[in-house]
Amino acid sequence: MRISDFAVPDTLAACGALSLARQYQSPAITAHALRSWLWAEAFAEVDGIRNVDHELLYVAAVLHDIGTVGPFDNHTLSYEHAGGHVGVALTAGAGWEQPRRERVLEVIVRHNWPRVDPAMDAEGHLLEIATGLDISGARPDALPEDFRREVLAAHPRGALAAEFGACVLDQAARKPDTAARRLVDGGVVAKLAANPLETL
Repeated sequence: MRISDFAVPDTLAACGALSLARQYQSPAITAHALRSWLWAEAFAEVDGIRNVDHELLYVAAVLHDIGTVGPFDNHTLSYEHAGGHVGVALTAGAGWEQPRRERVLEVIVRHNWPRVDPAMDAEGHLLEIATGLDISGARPDALPEDFRREVLAAHPRGALAAEFGACVLDQAARKPDTAARRLVDGGVVAKLAANPLETL
C-alpha cells in the first residue's frame, strides 16, 4: 500500500477544499486533514468497504476541522456542524446537487460520533475511524507500517497534539453541549500525546 494508490480527486470541489484548508488552517491541522483522508482510503481498502464516494470523502476529510478556525467558528454550533456548513457552501459553488451537498455536512458531523455504522454511511464511518487513528491512536496496527511511515513523512504531525488539544479544550469550554465536551471528558488531550503515530 502506497500513497500513490489513492488519487486526489481532480475536481473543482476537491481543489477548492484544499485551497480553503491551506488558506485558513494551520499547517498542522491541514496535515491532519490530509492524513485523515489517506487513512480513510486505506481503511476502505483493508476493511473491504466498497461503493465509496471518493470525492465526497476527500472534501469532507479536508474540511472536517475548518469549523475550529476563527473565521468559521460559530458561537453556538459545534465545530463539526460549522465546518459541515462550510462544506455545503463550497460544494454548492462547485455545482453539487443539494442531496450530495447535505452529505458533506453529514459526514463531517458524524466523524465526531463515537461510532458510525458503515452500512448507514460508508464515508462517515471511514472519516470517523480515520480521525480516531490520527487523534486518539485507535487501530494503529490495522494499516501497514510502511504506509503509515510514508504518510507521516509526507504530512508530518508537527504541533498537532498541542494545537488540537488547545482547540478542543476551548471548544468544550465555550460550547459544553457539543461533541468537544465529550472528547475532552474522554481524555482526548492525553490520547493525542500518547498516540503511537507521534513516535513512529
